Amino acid sequence: MQQTLSATTITQNQGNIQVIKRDGSLTSLDISKIRAVVEWACAGKDVNPITLEAGLTTRLRDGVTTREIQDNLINCALEMCSPDQPDWRYVAGRLQIWSLWKDTLVNRGYEYGDYPRTVRSKVESGQYDPSILTYTTEELKEAGSWINRDWDTDYDYAGAVLLTRRYLLGDELPQEAFLTCALLLGSVEVPEDRLGWARRFYEAIAQRKISLATPILANLRIPQGSLSSCFITSIDDNLESIFEGITDTARISKNGGGVGVNVSRIRSTGSWVMGKANASGGVIPWIKLLNDTAIAVNQGGRRAGAVTVSVDVWHLDVPEFLEMQAENGDPRRKAYDIFPQLVIPDEFMRRVVNKEDWTLIDPYEVRIKLGIELSELWAEEFESAYQTIEAAIGETLTLYKTVNARELFKTIMRSQVETGMPYLAFKDTINRANPNQHQGYIPAVNLCTESFSNVEIGHAAHCCNLDSINLANIEETELPNICRLAVRILDNTIDLSTPPFKAAHSHNQKYRTIGVGCMGLADWLAKRWLTYNNLKEISNLFEDIGYYCTHASMELAIERGAYAAFDGSEWSKGKLIGAKPVEWFVENSQHGERWVALSQDIQQFGIRNSHISAIAPNTSSSLVQGCTASVLPVHSKFFYDKWAKGTVPIAPPFIKDNFWLYHENKNFDQKKVVKAIATIQQWIDTGISMELLFNLNQGVYFPDEPERTLKAKDIYETLVMAWELGCKAVYYIRTVQRDNFKELDNTCIACAN
Repeated sequence: MQQTLSATTITQNQGNIQVIKRDGSLTSLDISKIRAVVEWACAGKDVNPITLEAGLTTRLRDGVTTREIQDNLINCALEMCSPDQPDWRYVAGRLQIWSLWKDTLVNRGYEYGDYPRTVRSKVESGQYDPSILTYTTEELKEAGSWINRDWDTDYDYAGAVLLTRRYLLGDELPQEAFLTCALLLGSVEVPEDRLGWARRFYEAIAQRKISLATPILANLRIPQGSLSSCFITSIDDNLESIFEGITDTARISKNGGGVGVNVSRIRSTGSWVMGKANASGGVIPWIKLLNDTAIAVNQGGRRAGAVTVSVDVWHLDVPEFLEMQAENGDPRRKAYDIFPQLVIPDEFMRRVVNKEDWTLIDPYEVRIKLGIELSELWAEEFESAYQTIEAAIGETLTLYKTVNARELFKTIMRSQVETGMPYLAFKDTINRANPNQHQGYIPAVNLCTESFSNVEIGHAAHCCNLDSINLANIEETELPNICRLAVRILDNTIDLSTPPFKAAHSHNQKYRTIGVGCMGLADWLAKRWLTYNNLKEISNLFEDIGYYCTHASMELAIERGAYAAFDGSEWSKGKLIGAKPVEWFVENSQHGERWVALSQDIQQFGIRNSHISAIAPNTSSSLVQGCTASVLPVHSKFFYDKWAKGTVPIAPPFIKDNFWLYHENKNFDQKKVVKAIATIQQWIDTGISMELLFNLNQGVYFPDEPERTLKAKDIYETLVMAWELGCKAVYYIRTVQRDNFKELDNTCIACAN
């Protein structure tokens, strides 16, 4: 058995140790080269390179490969990473990138330096869309001169690994991927300006100030890639619509998108079919087909499809809907792979608070006997129709069930604590903020609960492209320009994207819905010695973001025209974010006069995008971006995540200097989270992925009462508060039990990742 050599022996006998290079050739071990790489990887970080070199040399042996040396260095750095020495994860990230550079050099004969050659090669191999060749060789050469390879070295290990494994195409390098995306985004600009815009896009993306959603970053460069993250469809109560909806779901899944499907119009269990009473199997069999479609049509072989199925809370099948992921019961009426969602009107929440009765009804019977399509109504119209329906119970209407609203809500909560779902979508809040009330209504929310707009069955399916501003990496002075770029990038993707079915394309053309999000709020706060209790500062930040993004879309309307359905919209009436009158902004903003001017400009010039901002979960994208996810507190200040090749340290970027300013969400009062999200929601015109995390251990929230634990009443009050304060949806409910996470799959696999 071959023994590893000590550091002293290596230093004395390094010329006798043979190393296998990446191209297969042999060379003598040269410690000075290893030392140079170690010093390069450690430069500027609060680490001691000597400890890394010492950790490596005990592992060297004759016949070792350069790849093994690199991997050993990475493992040594990861092992030394701790809350006190978090910078080792950046050292490991640089070593991962170094390995990528060397592999690329071996595979294609060069690293950075010949971008036109890279483009031609990728187009010829079918990896790049040929449209990149709309740029001349001279233009590609100029673009290649913008590349800054040092930006590759900013990633920690988790970010470097995710970037290289999930997003790069073959022997592509990170800056080549970002530059190609930027050039394609710039290709829709006027010829004389496209290189200028492409450079601005590239620098914002490559410096991790703007994060592209996965469908854009992964698919923009490939031929006919779909760039949209979020889709919502609605199914009518007939076979043709049902199977068309299933087919559309398959198309979306094939192209890597996540889909929301509303099934509230479908008749309930025990309803009539072709005049025969008690013949309908209800919504569950159709949901099961959607479930199996998500499994069968995986996202390009990368992962199972992702479908959230929504039902309005008045539907007679709601009790069974809440049980369809339980272990007991008829397996033929189970759907374990979809993500259930309940659509909730204000009237239901009022009855929950007042402990009043709630009536579950069959939409088919109501439609046939009373002429009411309840699923398309909201607010006062819904309440009036619902009173009419309840008055007809027992006489005109025979298929119904009366329950206590509070008890039904307890059943919902029980399911949330056990499985993390259903998601909750507050329908009236969502539709009151809808700028396109003149064209229809919003039936439900998307897979990650942050993106939604009008859906017209068979004609327009909600379709949205996303990116995010990385608050950890920008300064206040940069915010106006970054918001402007983020909006322009997404508007350009609409013209570059190929939606997977006709109704999605129609929606794109009619509404031009986009979603500029944010990530790294916890970092932004910590960097400024603020916390989630600083609601005024949080409000001021997101007011600025809301203003700059809305202003950018108005500027695009001057340049390119307003979205097709602008006339008659709330925007056209002078209302602004969330369809609120301009007087609200004068009373509640830092600078009321700018909102007045913006309202007047939009009425005169229009606005390019019907919805502009939406904050996605960004769970994995934030690792690539090197910041905390979305706008929520960090789950833990420092932890090791289990990956295929071992454990990987995860920590926020400013942990070393601001450790105590990071709230750990697993120990943080969720009512404070709700208040922060509600504060942000005022300035976000679509939605926010609000995950709530409840710790069920003793004394966590009540330090003066060490035996006290969180009760169902506390969770109930938090959810009611979310509705009362104007939050539009509740994403996952997660729990911590016995000092460990009860892990629930909360990765947004469409919008953010």
